[in-house]
Amino acid sequence: MTDARTALYRHPLGLLHDMGPGHPENPGRLRAINELLATRPFYDQLLQAEPRLATREELGRVHADDYLATIFSVDPGSGLVHLDGDTAMNPHSLQAALLATGAALDATDRVLGGEFDNAFCCMRPPGHHAEPDRAMGFCLFATVAVAAAHALAYHRLQRVAILDFDVHHGNGTEAVFRSDPRVLFCSSFQHPFYPYADISAPPQNIVHVPLQSGTDGDGFRQAIDANWWSALRRHQPEMIFVSAGFDAHREDPLGGLNLDEDDFSWITARIVAEASDLCHGRIVSCLEGGYHYDALARSVAAHIEVLGGF
Repeated sequence: MTDARTALYRHPLGLLHDMGPGHPENPGRLRAINELLATRPFYDQLLQAEPRLATREELGRVHADDYLATIFSVDPGSGLVHLDGDTAMNPHSLQAALLATGAALDATDRVLGGEFDNAFCCMRPPGHHAEPDRAMGFCLFATVAVAAAHALAYHRLQRVAILDFDVHHGNGTEAVFRSDPRVLFCSSFQHPFYPYADISAPPQNIVHVPLQSGTDGDGFRQAIDANWWSALRRHQPEMIFVSAGFDAHREDPLGGLNLDEDDFSWITARIVAEASDLCHGRIVSCLEGGYHYDALARSVAAHIEVLGGF
């Protein structure tokens, strides 16, 4: 049992954003999660929350004006507009992305306001590859980065942390905050692997945990323990954001790591414990990758179960 108030953000428009036949980042991801969550005993204890739309001003804390002008101007009335080789927009994509980012913003407001202890934003498209001036890697807006910037600018926090355990490096998040010592960014990822980012000589606020293809749960846990928690305690964040990618699961078709639901439960429990000690338990977690429907749904359920202490 727990007294934690855990919010779940969803919106039907997330099911309408579609980048074409055969694309791995597709509405089936959310359908699988929704169907499994509805069967879990803790489902009725979740606080169901509706996102709002992110504003241009909020996006502009992270993204260049020219980039935002382009994204808003190419919003298609029909069909697909391709932004890069694997990122496209259909007529619902812009609104879905604004809602995905708005969910993280609203969760930030309500966690900091004391209404929720933590939140999981079960939204798409994902965000951690979007850079200040370009879309990439299925991502239009840097969702978690926008929320973290909001916490700093609007709520006047002095320090926040972003923890990213997607199989792919969060290059967009790093590009936003690489020169901002207020933000600690810890990222574990398969390496070398997409987006093939230069991870040499990071500044002190960036903690890279590159993992070889085939790394299992024990190797993952040892690497995280050796690098993340001491950096987090030195930084003393007032809030923790999570880029929760589940494509490091052994069943995922796009990744080469060998994690399972127990590993995602473990890292979530460690994040919850650190947040309890450092920042009154304040966590906003956002869905990133995960492309095997069943493994994704099980992993998200495990993540949420631990967030809520169910």
